[in-house]
Amino acid sequence: MGGERTRVERVAVTTPEYDAPEGGNSAWVLPEDGVVVDPGPPGDVPWEQLTEGLADAGLALADVEHVVLTHWHVDHVGLAPRLADAADATVAMHERDAPLVGDYARERERRVERDAATLARWGVPDEHVASVRGADSRTPFPDEFPVTALAGGDRVGSLSVLATPGHTAGHAAFVVVESDADGERAGNGDTGRAIVGDAALRTVTPNVGGGDTRLDDPLAAYRGTLDALAARADRALPGHGTAFDLDERVAEIRTHHRERAGNVRDALVALDGDAADDAGDDRSSADGATPWAVAEACFGEMAGYHVKFGAGEAFAHLRDLTALDIAECVGSDPLRYAPANDGGDVGADDGDADAAARLDDAWYVDEN
Repeated sequence: MGGERTRVERVAVTTPEYDAPEGGNSAWVLPEDGVVVDPGPPGDVPWEQLTEGLADAGLALADVEHVVLTHWHVDHVGLAPRLADAADATVAMHERDAPLVGDYARERERRVERDAATLARWGVPDEHVASVRGADSRTPFPDEFPVTALAGGDRVGSLSVLATPGHTAGHAAFVVVESDADGERAGNGDTGRAIVGDAALRTVTPNVGGGDTRLDDPLAAYRGTLDALAARADRALPGHGTAFDLDERVAEIRTHHRERAGNVRDALVALDGDAADDAGDDRSSADGATPWAVAEACFGEMAGYHVKFGAGEAFAHLRDLTALDIAECVGSDPLRYAPANDGGDVGADDGDADAAARLDDAWYVDEN
């Protein structure tokens, strides 16, 4: 049985108001299904780009039936209410992220408070917490509007929902599926293509930890996401930039996180050694380093949204190192971590071989 290949078109949506990676946002359009995925950031310029792109793809505004969102970040969902209203279309996204868009005003207030409390718990200084909070401006969004909650395995036209948490708690990818000549799904229908939002990008490694402070163990969730994407698709249609081969990029992202884990461990060992030298015989076993201290050691001086992303990434790796028994949490307010043993620099060839092997295994990296 032969089926026609589902047509998916990219519409580039850019605006100088958002520092978007990979040169700007990508809305993905399935003209025959009347589906638009991640229409882009709010504003008149992005709106003109989107509507012109829809026309070029052969989809009239009146024929848009579904607006589908990969996650709640404003650069992806900002035009969703406007598009849904203009086209009389539905809006749908994964159930974990749906309230942050559909119940925007109330959930934004909760999120801002949660983010500030989490940054403080990560050891971020008060002035940086205040700066991040002050820069978190309100999106031109209705206080609330209808959003359909999706779960893994649900279908929207030719798209199959795949939960891909990590960048946000409810991030979802959408696997493009095909029909046979009679309109029935052949097997699982996968085409090898997936609209992946910010779960994987061509050159930038998506932030894990700072993108959504609801996640207790964001890196473990993201590791599962990489596994899920690799199992379902080999071609990624990302939320920023153009399509790319997924298998190779997933391997690169795993290697990146393996290397970053070693950097975080090395920073933790160095900070622990400095604390021991300073304290001498009076050192408490409950000392340790905060995620913020580790972030500064790894990334240097941070400002703006990099405060949240940097501290969040350090936390994500420290949390993961703790689960792997390479680090231990020795304080909770703020969070403090210390090496779980005196093994050396896991980033070096002569370092802690056991810890290095655990990291290699966790990230499927073969260092031999």
